[in-house]
Amino acid sequence: MPVQAIRLFGDPVLRTPAEPVRDFDKELRTLVKDLTETMLDAPGAGLAAPQLGVGLRVFTYHVDDVLGHLVNPVLDLGEEEQEDDEGCLSFPGLAFPTKRAWRVRATGQNMHGEPVTLEGTELLARCVQHETDHLDGILFIDRLDRAQRKLAMKAIREAEWSGGPVPAVRASPHATRGLAL
Repeated sequence: MPVQAIRLFGDPVLRTPAEPVRDFDKELRTLVKDLTETMLDAPGAGLAAPQLGVGLRVFTYHVDDVLGHLVNPVLDLGEEEQEDDEGCLSFPGLAFPTKRAWRVRATGQNMHGEPVTLEGTELLARCVQHETDHLDGILFIDRLDRAQRKLAMKAIREAEWSGGPVPAVRASPHATRGLAL
C-alpha cells in the first residue's frame, strides 16, 4: 500500500467528527494498511483516519513494538493523570505538555469486525486517547492550558509547514478537560 500524505493543522477534516465504521470490508482493510504504512513511515506512535482525510472511526498505533489498530473505539479512562510532552503528525516538529489519563481501557473492533479490548498505561494510554480525540475532531492543542496554547499557536504560525491563516483553537468543551465522557 502506498504511503499517504498526512493532513496538517488547518485542514477542516481534522475538526470534523468521524463516522462509525459499519462495513468491515476490503476498503476498510486497505485503509488500515494505508494508515499503518503511513504511520510507520512518518514515523509516529499513532495515526487516525481523519489525518489521511478519511472520516471513519479507525486508528492505528505502534507503541513499545506493538503494532495494532482499533475500529469504533470506546474509552474507559482511569482517574490518575499524567502530564508529558505530546506531539502530533499533523503538527510536525511540535510538542507541548499535555495532561491525559494514565490508564485506558478501549473496546472496539478489528478490521474484520471482531471485538477487541485494548488496555494500557503511560504511552499507550496517551496514544489511544490522542487518536480517539482525532476521531472526535479534537486536537491535542485543544487540551493545553491557556499559556501553553498561546505558545503552541505562536509555534504553529512560525512553523515551516504552516500556510495561510491559522484557524482558531478551541478549548475542550468537556468538564473533564476532554479526558473522557
